[in-house]
Amino acid sequence: MPPETPDSSPEIALLRRIGWPFAEAVDDPDWQAALQTHPGARPARVVEQHRSGYVVADAPDAAIKAESPPEWMRPRFPNHERAAVGDWVLLDGRKIVALLPRRTAIKRGAAGEHYHQQVIAANIDAVFVVVGLDDDFNPRRIERYLLLVGGGGAQPVVVLTKADKLDEGGTDVEAALAGLSKLDAPVFAVNAKDRASVAVLDPWLGAGSSVVLVGSSGAGKSTLTNTLLGAEKMKTGAVREHDSRGRHTTTHRALIALPSGACLIDTPGMRELKPTGEEDLAEGGFADIEALAEQCKFRDCSHQREPGCAVRAAVERGELDAGRLANYLKLRDEVAGAADKLATRLADKANARVLGKALHKRLDEKYGKH
Repeated sequence: MPPETPDSSPEIALLRRIGWPFAEAVDDPDWQAALQTHPGARPARVVEQHRSGYVVADAPDAAIKAESPPEWMRPRFPNHERAAVGDWVLLDGRKIVALLPRRTAIKRGAAGEHYHQQVIAANIDAVFVVVGLDDDFNPRRIERYLLLVGGGGAQPVVVLTKADKLDEGGTDVEAALAGLSKLDAPVFAVNAKDRASVAVLDPWLGAGSSVVLVGSSGAGKSTLTNTLLGAEKMKTGAVREHDSRGRHTTTHRALIALPSGACLIDTPGMRELKPTGEEDLAEGGFADIEALAEQCKFRDCSHQREPGCAVRAAVERGELDAGRLANYLKLRDEVAGAADKLATRLADKANARVLGKALHKRLDEKYGKH
């Protein structure tokens, strides 16, 4: 493992080019505990995640196929406790022996009836929510993305691509920006193919920073990645004319080092954006509605037909968009439902642990400790 000091050592310098947070690695007791538990291991960052395993790196362009710990391969092992792209792990040879604690993460509820969390990216400083100014433009989906990002510790930035296609019947930029003015996030309209246009994103792409791109297929994530790279590294594809959807040109999450010294994580288009139950509506772009709700006459106001509802009054005055309120209510119910499932899962896990300890105690009393 490279020494923690000095900061200028060659090993640390290479790690920092792929986002190694030197100061936090030194100061964080959890990181230090993991490093000391595996003194012969070296840090590496997950740059690709596949169903069959991981690709990690301990320097830019130093791809290493890594072997997962045996427990990660168990069917019932929690998905969010496995490494994700952006995570830092410890390697012993080519074996992953530890997952270092995450600083930040963006997660979603996994598809299916059973409750599971899926980590989209870890240890990121900003999330670029990429949406095309064509038929892909949907303020309600942007609000859903911001809700998922809100509690993860990263800065959300809304990037409206295809600003160069307005003559072809795209969404009006000024109208789009005005409609998103209530969001608690920076919003930019860009031509993803033009480096000068996307320069507005440079404040989040400094050396050592990590950014993940999220958005639907065809939104322009891979095009934006290529422009920031200054090379055609990521495959891009045409979108269908009738709905502006694209094929999954990006098939897996991948971390790429940019010339600026930042790390960029491109992701496949996501159709399902389910809350995990850990989201905070106030932190997820609805702080204004949450503030209005505190002024309602009834504390448990559902903002439907109750008298003295400050939220409905704001809609009637034209201060709050009715579609945005409807989306807020929908997401509020989804978060509450997911929170119930999460609470049940945690309770079941705690009960199983208690029962397991009781069983071991009875076995020890009957047969003696081994």
